Amino acid sequence: MYGGDEVSAIVVDLGSHTCKAGYAGEDAPKAVFPSVVGSIDEMETDDADNANKNSGSAQESKSKSKSKFFVGSQDLGFRRDHMEVLSPMKDGVVVDWDMVEGIWDHALRKCLLIDPKEHPMLFAESCSNSQQQREKTAEIMFEKYQVPALFLAKNAVLTSFASGRATSLVVDCGGGSTTVVPVHDGYVLQKAVSTSPIGGDFLSDCLLKSLESKGLSIKPRYAFKRKEVRPGEFQIVDLDLPNTTESYKLYSQRVIVSDIKECVCRAPDTPYDDTSYSNIPMTPYELPDGQTIEIGADRFKIPDILFNPSLALVRVISDQTIPGMENSIEITSYAHGLPQMVVESISKCDVDIRRELYSSILLSGGTASMQQLKERLEKDLLEESPQAARVKVLASGNATERRFSVWIGGSILASLGSFQQMWFSKSEFEEHGASYIQRKCP
Repeated sequence: MYGGDEVSAIVVDLGSHTCKAGYAGEDAPKAVFPSVVGSIDEMETDDADNANKNSGSAQESKSKSKSKFFVGSQDLGFRRDHMEVLSPMKDGVVVDWDMVEGIWDHALRKCLLIDPKEHPMLFAESCSNSQQQREKTAEIMFEKYQVPALFLAKNAVLTSFASGRATSLVVDCGGGSTTVVPVHDGYVLQKAVSTSPIGGDFLSDCLLKSLESKGLSIKPRYAFKRKEVRPGEFQIVDLDLPNTTESYKLYSQRVIVSDIKECVCRAPDTPYDDTSYSNIPMTPYELPDGQTIEIGADRFKIPDILFNPSLALVRVISDQTIPGMENSIEITSYAHGLPQMVVESISKCDVDIRRELYSSILLSGGTASMQQLKERLEKDLLEESPQAARVKVLASGNATERRFSVWIGGSILASLGSFQQMWFSKSEFEEHGASYIQRKCP
């Protein structure tokens, strides 16, 4: 119906950290940008003025909410007075649809430069998505964007397809959370899904906190400028920008700390303890302002929080200096380590498929690209799993494929000829309503 060379489907994966969008059948998404939005409250604007604005712009004026949105790395990289950085998602579920529409507009119209009316859309969705959320997505896509067809697929199922498997245990280490999901014959076993609030952003915040506790200051790129004092010699001059919001400062610091984490951190071979790692060699890292910092035991301690969440308690102690970190003690008290989550999830599945799940554990997500994470998880699982189980943790050697595995699975699925009759079409939406998506996209 929508296959062949005439019309390409568009695949969109809106994650808690980044939004990925591109054409089905391609190897990687064309558009990748942060899934947060810069927002500035402003006075009520005329509806007439809004109508004249370019609908494809990443900057949207919302007369209803009185907020102007800024989407994409470029717009977020430019500091603006009183601009808050907000996420439209919480625990993998959309909480602000105006922001999500701003993100979709940016992805489809500004990055891909397409008319949504001409392309069927495949959206990746969280396993925790409710029927109400799915129906809302269908309503917006068919009524606002006028798409010809739509399909919603679970993240874990797409990751499984990307690796060529119909049955697997998907360990998705994302920005906002870590989720362990069993997939059997292309369907999610919802009763056995295990979730932890500890993801890449939490690790970045722990590393930032740790560096600040050692007296190291992470200056955001907007907070200084380089001044040439002599030919070839520069001096860093701090800028006084009192109208910068705390959320924008944190966003800018997270960008830097996230890069530090990706460059120097690696999962330790054995559970972390201060004694073993006290004399570890220091690794240098040059910050954007030119200062070079030395990172020692934190290179191993921060990643080990994924395996032992209680390690974060000594790093983040109910401190108000980082907004949103006040509840860290509460978070780490009930979060389980990765090996425990895997064993717990598999033990909730039928006995008949447990052996197959243990031998097909798939690592995906941006945080899964961390060095030695695959080897450490496999080692811990061999100790904790039943003796009869043959444990095999699988992860693509290509960091890009790990990071984009959900999108790649969607790209493969939407380009299959046998999939084309599965779409939820606009005519079906008009005849049966949004609730029909539950039958078309189980």
